[in-house]
Amino acid sequence: MTPDTADSVTPVITQIPNAAVVQRLNKRLGRRKGWKPFYQRLLQHGERLRSELSALYGDLDDFDAIVERLLTTAFECWSERPEVLRQRDAEREAQPDWFQSNTLLGGVCYVDLYAGDLKGLEARIPELQELGLSYLHLMPPYLCPEPHNDGGYAVSSYRDVKRSLGTMADLQRLAERLREAGISLVLDFVFNHTSDEHEWAQAARAGDPECSGYYYLFPDRTLPDQYERTVREIFPDEHPGAFSQLADGRWVWTTFHSYQWDLNYGNPEVFRAMAGEMLRIANLGVEFLRMDAVAFVWKRLGTPCENLPEAHHLLRAYNALARIAAPSLLFKSEAIVHPDDVVSYISPEECQVSYNPLQMALLWNSLATREVNMLQLALEERHALPPGTAWVNYVRSHDDIGWTFADEDAARLGINGFDHRQFLNRFFVNRFEGSFARGVPFQDNPATGDCRISGTAASLCGFEQVDVHAAARLLLLYGVALSSGGIPLIYLGDELAQTNDYAYVHEDGKAEDSRWVHRPRYDAEAGARRHDPSTPQGRVYAGLRHLIALRRHLPVLAGGQLTPFWTHNRAVLGYVRGDVGSGHAPERLLVLANFSEDEQHIAAGVLSALPGQATDLIAATGHRLAQGLTLQPYQMMWLALPQR
Repeated sequence: MTPDTADSVTPVITQIPNAAVVQRLNKRLGRRKGWKPFYQRLLQHGERLRSELSALYGDLDDFDAIVERLLTTAFECWSERPEVLRQRDAEREAQPDWFQSNTLLGGVCYVDLYAGDLKGLEARIPELQELGLSYLHLMPPYLCPEPHNDGGYAVSSYRDVKRSLGTMADLQRLAERLREAGISLVLDFVFNHTSDEHEWAQAARAGDPECSGYYYLFPDRTLPDQYERTVREIFPDEHPGAFSQLADGRWVWTTFHSYQWDLNYGNPEVFRAMAGEMLRIANLGVEFLRMDAVAFVWKRLGTPCENLPEAHHLLRAYNALARIAAPSLLFKSEAIVHPDDVVSYISPEECQVSYNPLQMALLWNSLATREVNMLQLALEERHALPPGTAWVNYVRSHDDIGWTFADEDAARLGINGFDHRQFLNRFFVNRFEGSFARGVPFQDNPATGDCRISGTAASLCGFEQVDVHAAARLLLLYGVALSSGGIPLIYLGDELAQTNDYAYVHEDGKAEDSRWVHRPRYDAEAGARRHDPSTPQGRVYAGLRHLIALRRHLPVLAGGQLTPFWTHNRAVLGYVRGDVGSGHAPERLLVLANFSEDEQHIAAGVLSALPGQATDLIAATGHRLAQGLTLQPYQMMWLALPQR
């Protein structure tokens, strides 16, 4: 990094369009401390930032002033950035692929449910280290309405935390302790909407013209009716359509809940204001921002108002701004949409990492059907990502499970997408004879047949039934997440096989949202049993830690390259990781996973192109591949293939 200096710099203005803006900034800010490194990054990324903004706001008469105000806000945030984070910026820039390491392991939790408050979470950092975490995503801790807040995703202030959790100073201290423990902090950037209690929303409700322009407010139903001809309902149980009516008769756009007001990014002041919030969140020490609801952030009449090109321009503009004012910050996209649209948000210039909702959904599909055909096809055709990016592979999250596979992919395998989703819904909410799962419907819509699934991983794997295979199913799912390439993510509580919490129906603000069933409070008694192998918690915890420890010592599992391996057994998934190793690491690793409760055999002919012998690193057993392979129910093998 170029060191700070109080001296102004002579702008190399030919590298940035609109030299007048740079000249004015240099004249105003050039003698401020921190200007020189900011300016150097402005030279590197400013053209890209201006290009993306031009696609959104270039037709406005005051476009130059818009860019100047934005960069002024960015410099103020850079000036406030702690020196320790600037040092981290330099480290990350020197090793840009750091997040693709086989040692990076994520966890996610609600602070209050997992540890009570921020100080309680700080005290439990040793337990996070014991599990092997190096990445911790805290569900939104920001100030929000009570009791209705969509699990924290209705933000009333990005600069305050929920009072029950502590203070911003507590969050700052937690971030520092996590960094010292080698754990990257992950927070949400909820940038599609604010809560109706945010100061901007309160001013807009009172008629303030500036803040009214921050939202989509309409005096009557004329425009809302036109928009709703092409916009789908997201939460039909909560309110019909995409708009909610205010007490004064006006209508406001609320894609999700009526207390979440969508921001109007057609107004460039919204982008500037939210950019300031984003950079101040980054200055807490956050290394990843989960970019919430990316598909919905731009609206245009006559369209579905999802996945519009402007949404990508917005994300790329935020990305370019982060490279200038918070260089180590990475973006994680949350787009639970068609697989093609999911991938469209992933690039070094947009979101460097992304949830992998297709793999998540197809893991559960494979458990229900005992067939891996759809998952195997997805690994072959939809797993690869651009260089410099990575999947976040998860078994489940704080949210519901939706069946986001592509109907056209299913049709190639002779599967009707609509009918198959109906089967999966029945299976996972125990409306299918013989199901081991105990899920709960979410947003069950009889009119459309749509439904999503709530439930902890343990309850969906059969733990409520005391199923003999429940632990093996859970470990199988996480084994795929840990070995298929990317950042594996554990919803904390799964390592203890915590089951559904049906008491949510008695809590104010939660009873109408079945997703709270899979957000149980940390079970201290289960935690105390995690080292007892005679208990379900002990078996899962030990099995998961074993896989995590193996992964940490297998450089072949770094990065995201994966080669599908068709096993010619409908119940057994296969793929190969890597082609190089170091030290005693294998040159290649063949992963096999049996998704059925029956013993499965892989014929010798299928394995004939492989070396004659291999070692299963999970069970520490050798195998002669010339004799074929037999996998026990729900068994996974990580087979080290020696060099020929």
